[in-house]
Amino acid sequence: MTATVEELVRSLTLEEKAGLCSGADFWHTKAVERLGIPALMLSDGPHGLRTQKPGSQNPNDSIEAVCFPAGCAAAASFDPTLTRRMGAALGREARASGVGVVLGPAINIKRSPLCGRNFEYYSEDPFLAGELAAGLIEGIQSEGVGACPKHFAANSQETRRMTADSRLDERTLHEIYLPAFEAAVREAQPWSVMCSYNRVNGVYASENALLLNEILREQWGFHGFTMSDWGAVNDRVRGVAAGLDLEMPGSGGVNDAKLVEAVRSGALDEAVLDKAVTRILNIVLRAADLAQQPAVFDRTADHALAVELAQESAVLLQNLGALPLHTGQKVAYIGAFADTPRYQGGGSSHVNTHAAIGAREAARRNGRDIVYVEGFPADRDQRDEHAFLQAVTAAEEADVAVIFAGLPEIFESEGADRRHMRLPDCQNNLIARVAAVQKNTVVVLHTGAPVECPWAGDVSAVLCLYLAGEGIGEATDALLWGEANPSGHLPETWPLRLEDTPCYLDYPGDGLTADYREGVYVGYRWYDGRRMPVRWPFGHGLSYTGFVYRDAVLDSDTLTEDGSVTLRLRIRNSGALRGAEVVQLYVSDATGTPVPGGRVPQALRGFQKVLLDPGQECEVRFTLTARDLSRYSAELHDWYAAPGRYELRLGRSSRDIRMTVPLHYQSDRHLPLTVDENTPLGVLLADARTAAPVQQMLAQHQQALANGGGDGLMPPEAMAQMLDAMPLRALVNFGGPEAVAALPALLETLRQAAQS
Repeated sequence: MTATVEELVRSLTLEEKAGLCSGADFWHTKAVERLGIPALMLSDGPHGLRTQKPGSQNPNDSIEAVCFPAGCAAAASFDPTLTRRMGAALGREARASGVGVVLGPAINIKRSPLCGRNFEYYSEDPFLAGELAAGLIEGIQSEGVGACPKHFAANSQETRRMTADSRLDERTLHEIYLPAFEAAVREAQPWSVMCSYNRVNGVYASENALLLNEILREQWGFHGFTMSDWGAVNDRVRGVAAGLDLEMPGSGGVNDAKLVEAVRSGALDEAVLDKAVTRILNIVLRAADLAQQPAVFDRTADHALAVELAQESAVLLQNLGALPLHTGQKVAYIGAFADTPRYQGGGSSHVNTHAAIGAREAARRNGRDIVYVEGFPADRDQRDEHAFLQAVTAAEEADVAVIFAGLPEIFESEGADRRHMRLPDCQNNLIARVAAVQKNTVVVLHTGAPVECPWAGDVSAVLCLYLAGEGIGEATDALLWGEANPSGHLPETWPLRLEDTPCYLDYPGDGLTADYREGVYVGYRWYDGRRMPVRWPFGHGLSYTGFVYRDAVLDSDTLTEDGSVTLRLRIRNSGALRGAEVVQLYVSDATGTPVPGGRVPQALRGFQKVLLDPGQECEVRFTLTARDLSRYSAELHDWYAAPGRYELRLGRSSRDIRMTVPLHYQSDRHLPLTVDENTPLGVLLADARTAAPVQQMLAQHQQALANGGGDGLMPPEAMAQMLDAMPLRALVNFGGPEAVAALPALLETLRQAAQS
């Protein structure tokens, strides 16, 4: 008879319990052979397995594996069904390799383009990141392997990442940096969650009870185990008490001994340690049971999937007619990235694969007639005038020049933030020179994050591949030559320059603290709020065909607190080619209600990718609830939507809105309102609970208003502003004894109304 988890926990010694809460080595948990408890194998794997070779003593000596598009590219697909398929392929390969938990996805918010690890992350938008993460997790776990979303939380820089203190207000934390994790947990129930290195408002993430217990477990209903990032533990005893279950890698028994001593001294309740052990064992035993099922892994099929994902993730940023290329054209390929493309980032997510080819080799295999000139190297910023002249000459003699540009690996990697947003100078220089002699210049970008593109106005087309995995060469060839239609959209805003970014003055901080002073104004929330010119907006992406939006309609024009509404619209492919459109839904608060910290202009609340043949039409549906209209309220410590008018905006990007539909939200829920002598009249007049008594009071004290400027000495707008800012106590100054006598009763009336 097999023992239950509860029985196993009771049978463990205190030392064994402590040992199960730390790694045996770099990638395995500890086994307890006398009780039949196996070890659990972990592996890096946000976009491909980085699994240590059997028998190797080097944790970085990894097996050969399929390299799928990195997070930056996968996010551009705007398609959770694709991330789910990618996850399923990862899960199959993981189980075939003996891996029980895959460490991914990485879903931290792209606060700044400079973050060295942005290539692993999905988006500047938490809703998009959460939906894509849930898809990947569901896919991995559908194959009997656990997923571990990371890094929880507010980890958006590499500079002093192990000690930096991310300081942010409650609304910003809940509205921007937590929702992706919340969606991942609520929608996909991952087996594990990895904490980040940094501190959050002064408390290390590895010992942050607010994050690990109150929010993750109590509010979101997470049932798996938590683990540290590698080396993230500060105080092991405090960590266990706060809800951190597993320390990775192990400390050679040092921290295990501290846990044993803490229990024996009474500093740590053994029941708390038992809970951690229970959560770990639940997953260890589940993984061991599922590992008994046969694993089917087809590397050829998964490579084909990697090619498909790369095609679906490519973003056509600009096209004045140079793309697609056509047979019979004289085409020049320029830049070493055509030969040796950069298709993944450096660091813990680096996959050992030999299946990647460049666009040049793909063109050769497909019989394309091209001329290749290196022009500049792929791994450094180096200018060679002779190579430049060769490239310019080839471009001038061609019908189309395609320049393959991007960031060398040394420019962006885990462990270090970028210092600027520029491509290597040699690349910018050559692109400008080629564009001067060839109007049909195409730039293909290989980069994990936005770069400044000073030449954008001089070239015909720009195709962004991001870091598209081992299928990059085949995908690029198909996209350039029109055998695949670009359908990716930007998961982040591409600003004109670094100085325009919302956290430019604060990133990455002083080395000790990282102040998130931009608050909720991250990404398009900042650029759209300021109506700031950008290179390409969030959600932007072109196609070789066109799409028409029509007939947007709600099934009800009013939404209640506990209800839902469904928005329907029709999309038609109006062009001559088969293509996919990403319909995006943004919600804008038009109530006019004051919002502490500012009201964002709009927020993504839905998206759907639809594939249509020429002339084909389909219906797209979005269902919305009160949460979709809500912002996080620090006053309520909860989500809140003000009653009134909202706009549902449908479009192709945050700046390309094709249709707007009004929606009325009906709610009796109110924010807390404290009324005293210093409460401004404007606050009271704007609140439905207190507006009527204040209006009645104002009607009864016309003389006070006249003494205060209401006798016509001030313009009406100035008078309205003055009245809005006037505190209740000021009525005494203008109204005299009569106002003094009436004020206590008015305050009591208003206080009672505010409590209703």
